[in-house]
Amino acid sequence: MDPETRGQEIIKVTPLQQMLASCTGAILTSLIVTPLDVVKIRLQAQNNPLPKGKCFVYSNGLMDHLCVCEEGGNKLWYKKPGNFQGTLDAFLKIIRNEGIKSLWSGLPPTLVMAVPATVIYFTCYDQLSALLRSKLGENETYIPIVAGIVARFGAVTVISPLELIRTKMQSKKFSYTELHRFVSKKVSEDGWISLWRGWAPTVLRDVPFSSMPLHMSTWVIMKNIVAKNGFSGLFSGLIPRLIKIAPACAIMISTYEFGKAFFQKQNVRRQQY
Repeated sequence: MDPETRGQEIIKVTPLQQMLASCTGAILTSLIVTPLDVVKIRLQAQNNPLPKGKCFVYSNGLMDHLCVCEEGGNKLWYKKPGNFQGTLDAFLKIIRNEGIKSLWSGLPPTLVMAVPATVIYFTCYDQLSALLRSKLGENETYIPIVAGIVARFGAVTVISPLELIRTKMQSKKFSYTELHRFVSKKVSEDGWISLWRGWAPTVLRDVPFSSMPLHMSTWVIMKNIVAKNGFSGLFSGLIPRLIKIAPACAIMISTYEFGKAFFQKQNVRRQQY
């Protein structure tokens, strides 16, 4: 075994380096995947116009966001006319008529939650896994499960207050001063706990193992779907989602692991010299 390999086994990346690697992966994933979803939404809106108050799902490859249509006519990116003939035609016409930046319409507000959540989850997961293995041994098979649950709890708890900010940014352009004033008013009227409304449903969605005392209304909805469409109805839209999610996961994890390997090599060289 050469000295560099031995050094890499001993030297680990720091939490800051893990955060930089996961942040790079999150941004790269959103930049690559978002145009696919923007085109999908534009095609859907062309066939079924989105009136004020109607909701649609916007995905940046990291998280799905429920967006509410606003008043604004054709000025809103998802209501602009395009006369698209298909996916490729939509890509070409959006770039030609609206500029290439339009392929990332609506992205900035979603990153307010998606990037911190991704950074917190990946960093906490790796740190917790390393800690548990040092205490319990390398061969404990439940360590990834425990680390994943705790890391997801932490990520959801931290980003929950950001949902308010994301919603305000999405509905209207606010300055940082106006956002601060809005949050301060919310806290003074309803208390700090109001910033974490919606935490429980998010945990039930993002932490599968915590959903065993599942809310009754969810069971009712699932039973209704099965009664109407059969068991396969619970998996409606699975294939399109896999087509979108699989590349996003591949980009995110590959970038994260590449970033960690890069920092690990830098740490080895730094120690050698």
